[in-house]
Amino acid sequence: MLPPNTPSIAFIIGQIKLVQHLPQSILEGGGQTSGSEPQTPRLAAPKQSKNDRMVMMILVKNSAPVLKTVGQQARGMATEKQILQRITATSNIAKITKSMKMVSAAKMRGAENRMNAGRPFTAWLDNVKGAHDRTVETDGVAPVEELEGDNVLIVVSSDRGLCGGINSGIAKTTRRQIAGVEDHSQVFVIGDKARAQLRRDLGDNIRGNVTETYQSPPNFTVASAIAEAVVASSPSESEKVHVLYNKFKSAISYMPSVRSLAVQPDSDAFDLYELEPDNKDELLADLKEFEIATAIFQGMIENSTSEESSRMAAMENATTNAEDLIGSLTLVYNKARQARITTELIEIISGAASLDG
Repeated sequence: MLPPNTPSIAFIIGQIKLVQHLPQSILEGGGQTSGSEPQTPRLAAPKQSKNDRMVMMILVKNSAPVLKTVGQQARGMATEKQILQRITATSNIAKITKSMKMVSAAKMRGAENRMNAGRPFTAWLDNVKGAHDRTVETDGVAPVEELEGDNVLIVVSSDRGLCGGINSGIAKTTRRQIAGVEDHSQVFVIGDKARAQLRRDLGDNIRGNVTETYQSPPNFTVASAIAEAVVASSPSESEKVHVLYNKFKSAISYMPSVRSLAVQPDSDAFDLYELEPDNKDELLADLKEFEIATAIFQGMIENSTSEESSRMAAMENATTNAEDLIGSLTLVYNKARQARITTELIEIISGAASLDG
């Protein structure tokens, strides 16, 4: 607490304004000495009273932490204006990420409805054709025994980023699946993100790439066109097809999966149906491309749902981090502002004390 005789701020400011009207009697060196250059007048340092010294000691003692902060700021800390600019920029980013989270949540609900509608038919076709749908986390990738002969891996990824590790995960699964059978296996990539990652080490194995397939919700027409391109570029009729995609589990969970399509269907399952005409070979030739298109379509809507859920989680984390950063920057700004105000007060009181003679 300051002594009772401490001058008020208004008095101090008034004293400072009177500095320019000080009489010549308190200036030193106003004249000239023989043989010397004219000297610039300067204020004499008046003798401080005991009360003035007590005021300065209290101010310096209480403002030591603030002066330390000011010293750090002078050595490289951002100014108040720069901190405010960072706070504004971070606030804008938080608004964008929050909006992207809401958009992804709406898209995920629509994609989930389409995915749930397609799952029963895909499961029935897998049962009829004898396909195997493996979740990599629990079942692993397709064993090497199933990869004998020619193989094509249809990798389903996304065209957009900001969705966590969904694309890097499916690229890692692709490398794991093709390991050891690179000589007779090729990769057909759907989406731009996985292609960018796989071409570094599997560039020679990439047969084709399709992008911009998610401009609108995935549809069976696009999947059929991709299946036709895969079949047309197949080196043999016995080529095995494996569709790699992210299987949706919940809003916070997805798993890389491998759906291996069987070259020969399950004869027992086919015996349950009457075929017209009674020619299984002709039917199977038409059914193969349809099965590939169905697997691709289901993989696309599963991957699309997983992508939106992953993006929603990523944007939520980004929004939380931005808000935390805003809080930290606000604290730094308040400290810098407090340091500036305290420094100005110290300068005012010091100047007034030096004039109080």
